[in-house]
Amino acid sequence: MPEALIFEAPYQISVQTMARPVPGAGELLVETHRSAVSAGTELLAYRGQLPAGLPLDSTIEALAGESGRYPLRFGYAAAGRVIAAGPGADPAWLDRLVFAFHPHQSHFTAPQAGLIPIPPDIDLENALFLPNMETAVSLVMDGRPVIGERVLVLGLGIVGLLTTALLADLPLAALIGVDRYPLRRETALALGGTAAFAPDESPAAALGEADLTFELSGDPAALDLAIAHTGFDGRVLIGSWYGDKRATIDLGGRFHRSHLRLISSQVSQLHPRWRGRWTQARRLDVAWEMIRRLRPARLITHRRPLPEAPALYDLLDRRPEEALQTVFTYLPA
Repeated sequence: MPEALIFEAPYQISVQTMARPVPGAGELLVETHRSAVSAGTELLAYRGQLPAGLPLDSTIEALAGESGRYPLRFGYAAAGRVIAAGPGADPAWLDRLVFAFHPHQSHFTAPQAGLIPIPPDIDLENALFLPNMETAVSLVMDGRPVIGERVLVLGLGIVGLLTTALLADLPLAALIGVDRYPLRRETALALGGTAAFAPDESPAAALGEADLTFELSGDPAALDLAIAHTGFDGRVLIGSWYGDKRATIDLGGRFHRSHLRLISSQVSQLHPRWRGRWTQARRLDVAWEMIRRLRPARLITHRRPLPEAPALYDLLDRRPEEALQTVFTYLPA
């Protein structure tokens, strides 16, 4: 029977059977093979830390009716195969492997425009990294690193690791990662970082003062650390989404006197500076190319069938040091 994951309440997950969806006019039916868990954003839903009145993502049609109120569906990285076409839909899509920004669900319908064909040289598990890779591409674009700069990345979850990997291809003077978990720090070094530290360690000896800091930890308190390690006229790019979490940030003497710039960056929209020459489709093409180069499926540490979702979210909540990317499995890839 088709299945769907539901966030029932904080720390309560269910997997419910459902009727097999029937594609309507212009729609296609997708049989999901894999879906990726966003440990940062989805843990906000799991822990009850989503802003209650805010749409989960106004740019993703499959989440259009969802807000932070329970019960809710979530997830936005599904890869599978088109198995049926509704009236008026192009039958050429049948049997095509596709990616969709869709909640965790074994079968779903979507208009053709809501599906992204997976390039034939990219497998399903690498394709799952498309949202996070596109985010990493967007972060690097908005940070605008310059040759010879000293760059600091706070938070080495999947987005932080992919951002580190992209930055490692640039001729930087230093590329330093900070994260509390040894597995993430070791992975950042394997992806090309020049050094990695725990939050209670000082990167000053390896870094000096950062010209550019990426705050990707998901913890608003990390902004103080970003400010402390960013030099005069430096940039702090904030790619984290904090949900309803708050922290007291010191915007006193050092921040004020150093002329630091705090920059927000979010992948749903292109920054206005890029819109003269860039489109979201062009950025998406770059993300696919970076997936080809990096083959990020090597970052998957856990594959679990959808009925084991409660245990997987519990692991991410209580033992995050054990995991990098986690994936729900539905059918053989």
